[in-house]
Amino acid sequence: MTPEERKMSLVFALRSQGIRDQAVLKVMENVDRGIFVNGTFAERAYEDTPLPIDCGQTISQPFIVALMTEALEIGPRDKVLEIGTGSGYQAAILAGLARRVYTMDRHRSLVRSARERFDALGLTNITPHAADGSFGWPEQAPFDRIILTAAAEDPPGPLLAQLKPGGIMVLPVGQSDSMQTLIQVKKTENGLDYREIRDVRFVPLLEGMV
Repeated sequence: MTPEERKMSLVFALRSQGIRDQAVLKVMENVDRGIFVNGTFAERAYEDTPLPIDCGQTISQPFIVALMTEALEIGPRDKVLEIGTGSGYQAAILAGLARRVYTMDRHRSLVRSARERFDALGLTNITPHAADGSFGWPEQAPFDRIILTAAAEDPPGPLLAQLKPGGIMVLPVGQSDSMQTLIQVKKTENGLDYREIRDVRFVPLLEGMV
């Protein structure tokens, strides 16, 4: 298959697994995952599977990227914070839906590579930053939406504090590498509303820089 046919096949697979948001499906079709996958795994870029990237990290399965993006319910005026830049693929998806995306990663080399990809794609509404994401980005807070692509035991307090009233956070939570749950947290006038989405498996959220 040609790359275009592979992309269409991937979008069909996402739709068949229950992704209904047309804006999410469109941006998943428009962003070429192949740009974010290196070396020997490049041929598998259009498969609906996670793949290894540098620094012992992974690029998430496209279905999970689409599911988390859909759960964020992003509007065109929203400012989004992503914790865990990785390859930059999720941030590129978010950039097609939001006004502004701020993305952080503790791995300096991953942030450098992601920035090069964003520049090559002309994605001027993404600001990447090498920093410990567990503390968020106070200088740019508050955020309309926050997404974590690494698992925490609980939604981190500093990130909840940086979420606007009416905002949404999506993240995996769990105390082990094998048992995690993807949740949506809505910040309301009366507190926090939690919704469990599905079981997932992510790398853990770690403090410190690498």
